[in-house]
Amino acid sequence: MSIAPAPSSQGPATDPTPIVGLGASAGGLAALEQFLAQVPAASGLAYVVVQHLDPTHKAMLAELLQRCTAMPVLEVLSSQPIEADVVYVIPPNAELTVLGNRLHLAAPSQPRGQRLPVDLLFSSLARELGVRAVGVVLSGMGADGTQGLQTIKAQGGMTLAQQPESAQFDSMPRSAIASGCVDIIAEPADMPARILAMTRQPLSSPAEAASSPPQLKAILGLVQEHTRHDLTLYKSNTLLRRITRRMGVHDLGSLDAYENFLRQNPQEIDLLFKEVLIGVTAFFRDPDVWLELKDAVLPQLLARHSAEERKLRAWIAGCSTGEEAYSLAMAFSEVLDAWPEYQDFTLQIFATDLSADAMARARSGHYPAAIAQDLSPERLAHFFTVQAGGYQINKQLREMVLFAQHDVILDPPFTRLDLLSCRNLLIYFSVPLQQRLVALFHYSLRPGGVLLLGGSETVGRSQSLFRPLHQKSRLYWRNHSGGPVGALHFPTQRRLSARAAAQEPHLIHSNATPANLQSLADQLLLQAFSPAAVLVTEAGDIVYINGRTGRYLEPAAGRANWNIHVMARPGLRAQLAVALRSATQSGTPVELRGLRIDDEAPAMVDITVQPVLQPQALQGMVMIAFRDAAQAPHKRSRRAAPAGTVDAAVSEELIRSREEIRALRQEMHASQEELQAANEELQSTNEELQSANEELTTSKEEAQSMNEELQTINGELQAKLDDLALAQSDMQNLLNSTDIATLFLDKGLNVRRFTEQITRVIHLREGDIGRPLSELASTLIYPDLNADVRETLRTLAFTEKQIATTDGRWFTVRIMPYRTQSNVIQGAVITFVDITRAKELEARLRKA
Repeated sequence: MSIAPAPSSQGPATDPTPIVGLGASAGGLAALEQFLAQVPAASGLAYVVVQHLDPTHKAMLAELLQRCTAMPVLEVLSSQPIEADVVYVIPPNAELTVLGNRLHLAAPSQPRGQRLPVDLLFSSLARELGVRAVGVVLSGMGADGTQGLQTIKAQGGMTLAQQPESAQFDSMPRSAIASGCVDIIAEPADMPARILAMTRQPLSSPAEAASSPPQLKAILGLVQEHTRHDLTLYKSNTLLRRITRRMGVHDLGSLDAYENFLRQNPQEIDLLFKEVLIGVTAFFRDPDVWLELKDAVLPQLLARHSAEERKLRAWIAGCSTGEEAYSLAMAFSEVLDAWPEYQDFTLQIFATDLSADAMARARSGHYPAAIAQDLSPERLAHFFTVQAGGYQINKQLREMVLFAQHDVILDPPFTRLDLLSCRNLLIYFSVPLQQRLVALFHYSLRPGGVLLLGGSETVGRSQSLFRPLHQKSRLYWRNHSGGPVGALHFPTQRRLSARAAAQEPHLIHSNATPANLQSLADQLLLQAFSPAAVLVTEAGDIVYINGRTGRYLEPAAGRANWNIHVMARPGLRAQLAVALRSATQSGTPVELRGLRIDDEAPAMVDITVQPVLQPQALQGMVMIAFRDAAQAPHKRSRRAAPAGTVDAAVSEELIRSREEIRALRQEMHASQEELQAANEELQSTNEELQSANEELTTSKEEAQSMNEELQTINGELQAKLDDLALAQSDMQNLLNSTDIATLFLDKGLNVRRFTEQITRVIHLREGDIGRPLSELASTLIYPDLNADVRETLRTLAFTEKQIATTDGRWFTVRIMPYRTQSNVIQGAVITFVDITRAKELEARLRKA
């Protein structure tokens, strides 16, 4: 369960500006417009937009987004300070990161087609802002943004993804959602309100965390009841921070409300548990530590081993998705290449984590293309193969690592270790638990073994157990002496004592009152004379127990497992397994005589394994009965035995040993057959995977072809835009050349466009675009102008009037509907023709 280190407390005295990172690709413009249109002008947040842009064309994204928001929209300049209530847009052919409350630009580090600018931005947000980081993935193709959201979530930040159904291209949102790292899935227009509600919710203070409210204990109790994992030893502030995030996701204002929500929605308990376990990791994270491990530690560990034992053992506790375990395997391989005298050494790595999902991903060994940022090209070529749009760990490295789901608090530790890595996990535990685990790690390591901790972790008060390589190192050598600090606590369950087993009560009994004397007698006989027995399924699962079986069976340590193969005493286990298999296959009873219950105890038992054929309801099950057998007389002296005779006890022991060997051989043969069948299934699965890989390769080629077609379409659209711009210039010149004042209005009678000559009639300038007609000042003596325009739009018939002005001029005012090429009315057109001279001539003619 590797968890990201807590955000650094160092930095400037003032808090950095809260930032919302927005990542989009194809189809992202519409989603960004919907998002920004709903952001209030004074939200107190800064918005950084990263979109996949053509590096060879000038971007118009800032201009397009400015139309839908009152906030300033700026294209980022290098080392630009971040201010609240401003939208920053990435320029073409650049990578954008956040550092020290400034935006930094850099040339792309990857070739075109392999760049992941959204992941890069989100990772820098997580590093700089921690729990205050917000990442949003919108419409787009590919998986860019997924890894970045995982990093933000691991640091306690907020993650959102667009509802796939509302996205023009849903690959990016779906990839993020499938990774399980998304807090909120919503349409772009709904996201700003959710973000503001979360960011304005106060984080828990240290005083609140120390008080450990009763609601927190109740919530942790629900988690333990549902998942069987105890989180009470985690730090309260960590738990409260994770719970507060889930409360914000569901818009709940108190712990009481969230507790009630958990009781009514058990699936939320699983989500909360995953929230606590969310971890972040990377290949060769903290390169200086790995360099020190590779150059100073591993060669020394190899040199200390004897010639007889040429194998190292390592445990990666809290390995998350396996990057650290594979990093150790790579480092070990590189050390062997550099030191030929150690070529025959091997390394067995045990990698464990509490998250089953993380273990499944780690076992697959498949990682996204983004890992190229953490690994050199030489390591990628040597230890990986390109597969399905990502990288696959090669077989040699995969065989060095054994992954297992494991709780470091409750489950027994691995022992006889040469190296133990537990990075960025202890900081989330309480101090007593930290001390307990450090002592346990000391026990698990061999003398001279190495403990590797995270950058914010130390061995605390256990300096007598470990010594660091140097003052600032997080690599510790295990001391030969010193002993555990306090009592060493092993997280295992104790075996039941023989006395407790002897007092074992009946697990199944009947409280029903017998109907008659026969029933009473039958019950008495069963209680007094029936043997101890169990009824099991073909797989060995116990479904019924009769009598006291504690002499022959015992519960195994760890999670409860009611299986006869697990519960049987060591002396009975092997032959009982063979007898059970033989009885179920042949359908006939199998008798086992004179088995020793335990190697240390002389007690003997006879066992009958009886397949159940009747009644029909129990058909297929097996009854196993236990009967104590008389012990063979032990002869104190063998000198009195006649010459040539064989001790009966020795002969019986020999027969029993041969039977056990035969049983073990049968068991091995059966296991071999099962392994062969499993191998055939794996070969079949491998063939299916190869076929699927070929189909994926074909799909990738088709996708590349589609991308080329989209690039062509984009070029055509750009040409259409150029033609449209030219046509607009032609129209503007045509209107100006007619010397007729013209005013274009939209459906709401707002100014949409006008010619230069209109200023002789109506006082207009460029800033008046969008103003209503009724608010415009003019020299016309025409109070009914607004009404006439509305009437024209209603009747679709043009209106023409001769109107005088206040300065003595006359104009013919013609009002006509504005029709598009598809014959849709989109407003009105008003023309003003100067007829002053005609009116003056008409007046002179009348006087004459």
